[in-house]
Amino acid sequence: MLCLAATSPAVEGTAVAETVEYRTAAPKQENTLLCVAVTASSTAEALWQIRQATEAGADSVELRIDFLEDFNHQSTLESLLGSCTIPAIVTHRASWEGGKHQGSEEDRLRVLREAVQLGAAFVDVELKAADAFFAGLQRPQGSTTKIILSSHDYQGTSEDAALTAKIREMFTAGADIAKVATTAEDITDALRILRLPGRSKGPVIALAMGEKGLVSRLLAGKFGGFLTFGRLKGGLGSAPGQPLLSELQSMYRIHSQTPDTKVLGVIGNPVSHSKSPALHNAALQQAGVDSIYVPLLVNDLPAFLSSCTDPDFAGFSVTIPHKVTALACADEVDPVAARIGALNTLVRSPDGRLKGHNTDWSAAIGAIEQGLSQQHSSAAASRDQDADRLASNGAASSSSASPLKGLRVVVLGAGGAGRALAFGAADKGAHVIIANRSLDKAKQLAAAVGAGVEVATPDDITSSRVSGDVLINTTSIGMHPAENESPGPRSNLKNYRLVFDAVYTPIDTLLLREAAAAGCITVSGLEMFVGQAALQYELFNGSKAPIQLLKQAVLKSVA
Repeated sequence: MLCLAATSPAVEGTAVAETVEYRTAAPKQENTLLCVAVTASSTAEALWQIRQATEAGADSVELRIDFLEDFNHQSTLESLLGSCTIPAIVTHRASWEGGKHQGSEEDRLRVLREAVQLGAAFVDVELKAADAFFAGLQRPQGSTTKIILSSHDYQGTSEDAALTAKIREMFTAGADIAKVATTAEDITDALRILRLPGRSKGPVIALAMGEKGLVSRLLAGKFGGFLTFGRLKGGLGSAPGQPLLSELQSMYRIHSQTPDTKVLGVIGNPVSHSKSPALHNAALQQAGVDSIYVPLLVNDLPAFLSSCTDPDFAGFSVTIPHKVTALACADEVDPVAARIGALNTLVRSPDGRLKGHNTDWSAAIGAIEQGLSQQHSSAAASRDQDADRLASNGAASSSSASPLKGLRVVVLGAGGAGRALAFGAADKGAHVIIANRSLDKAKQLAAAVGAGVEVATPDDITSSRVSGDVLINTTSIGMHPAENESPGPRSNLKNYRLVFDAVYTPIDTLLLREAAAAGCITVSGLEMFVGQAALQYELFNGSKAPIQLLKQAVLKSVA
């Protein structure tokens, strides 16, 4: 059973729709097609895009005739179709359906009928224009052209019953393939769109547009979608939210997805900057694990988790701003995460229960300890051993000789990562100072960590009224797209022995550059990111994480 199967409970406010019945339709195919939309304004450019898409390994191209400014009916159509060595969809989208054609409706439909006469593999016709299109259509003998009837909603996503009824209407009207594209106002809309192909006996293209709908494109293979769109590098695509073709092929392995594929993902807001999909998918592919890891842009964490309760959604990484909220969403929490009061990992058991973990603290504290140790001895040979230790033990060193013992550690931020680092440093015997914009929040965290923890404001730190030996930034200051910002005391960084920045996009943040110039040891958020991801990988898959591959995948993704 899948989380989004027709037998699943409906998302609140919607009705569960029944299986679609239809009069005629093409048989379902085994693999989801990867299609590139050709949106050139000239025929010459369109021919080049067709060639680029073919060479890039696309399964099909969509010829957007309405984008062409030099279109000359049959001669142009013949030229474009003649250049295609992969199946082509001919689309001439009307402006009233989000396209660019504003001319005669009869001329537009004539072009689509000509595409059938010329033997196009597919012709896309708006559902609203279906009757008029079919009324004037004369199919040549032996025609194999498949008609896609489509509907596009740029305002939102209708309830399940209305979507299912629309697909039924398409097949009744003569569609070989039904296409429904909506706009996702929340990720739960995308989850509902994903279930549509599984309800129909005929092939369905079901996509949710926009960033919140991205998952409907990335998981189309698992849920039986007939087709999903990818764009070429440098291309804008034909609709909001289209991912790169190369990512659909290699990172998300659309052609390898099956109904049994497990889904993992990173929950956050924002989440588009996350390198977790690149890192985890590289490791999953190398290990031959039938799982796909996707970005999940989530506004309301409880609503998202309640809409997706099946074991097929096997685990989640949790990032800003949901790490504290996630604690209340878990059915069970490990003791470390419970004490910290925040978690960054949710793992689903076969019975559907979610267990929360925190892998941030051990990864970050281990990286900081390693950096401090390098003051006295070369640790180049031990770096990989330390990473392996983190992955295998799931915790930073518990040695009483921690180099953090007795040091003053300033933690910037009191969110999920700040909580993890404050608890971790205190456990190592450090004297912790928590600096946060909300002093009340800093005081609450200080009380939770234990006696002796100080609180401060960010101004106290930047003015150096409060200082220490180790500076830890767990805020988003310096993260893309605000790379030119730094949370540190620029003129007094020399007072610190080590500066750690949890931000890893970019890897070399302004804070770390300033710290290096001041002579400090610097530790990048990359070390924490790879370490915590390695521990998550083990929790998700029950096997040892390939540390070096994870690090290489992250470095490649930010290159």
